[in-house]
Amino acid sequence: MTWLRYCCTPAILLVFMVCAGSAGAAGPVSGYDFLTPETQAMQDDEFENPGMVAVERGEALYQEHRPDEEYACADCHGSDGGKLDKQKLASYPLFDPKFSGLVTLQDRIGHCWEINMDRFPLEYDHPDLILLETYIRNLARGETVNVATYGPVSELLKEAEQLYRTRYGQIDMACHHCHVQHQGQMLRGQRLSQGQANGFPEYRLAKGNITSLHQRLRQCFVSFRAEPFAPGSREFKLLELYLMSRGNGLKIETPAVRF
Repeated sequence: MTWLRYCCTPAILLVFMVCAGSAGAAGPVSGYDFLTPETQAMQDDEFENPGMVAVERGEALYQEHRPDEEYACADCHGSDGGKLDKQKLASYPLFDPKFSGLVTLQDRIGHCWEINMDRFPLEYDHPDLILLETYIRNLARGETVNVATYGPVSELLKEAEQLYRTRYGQIDMACHHCHVQHQGQMLRGQRLSQGQANGFPEYRLAKGNITSLHQRLRQCFVSFRAEPFAPGSREFKLLELYLMSRGNGLKIETPAVRF
């Protein structure tokens, strides 16, 4: 039985058959291009974009100088983040042998928080880490995604693509089904995008909050009726690597606005 028989009502199946879209699109296409003009306008306007609240809260954490601490993030990286390499921010996740392999941007922030600032470590996807990630990734808004795909990363990408194509859960479907085979088609009133990750952390209108990539992956796994991997797990980091490399050439949009 196919995953469509498991997860779709006859009405939704009809929508899939009738509303074929750009499944054969060549090259990466941002989820922005699948939005309605109204949602695009919301994302483009910093006063209307609800994700900018998370950017502001992340900036407050970035500037925070606690009593008895030697410095804040801003002391090393500039009061406005000006000392951060914006192009490098658009290259995460990356391979760093000093960190024993694959490193996400949230990993790097968490390391600075714990080691360089000597603060209590935060678990992956802790709300403060997501806010900081949102602020820092927003500094690279407009930069071109450029994730390395060569060297030791090339072997990791093979493993990551296998995860992307693996069927999960009671519905027995893979990421590949929605975001490659059926991209551009309609499902439950929404057009399926390529599932690009260039806008994360992003604001989800349906949830009403800022959402990290690993949180979004967990939501997808739940929709598969599958047991999600843990935030920060090797599996989710590999999927992040695959998704971001798949979007090479797109612009960073953080905080994107999506349904």
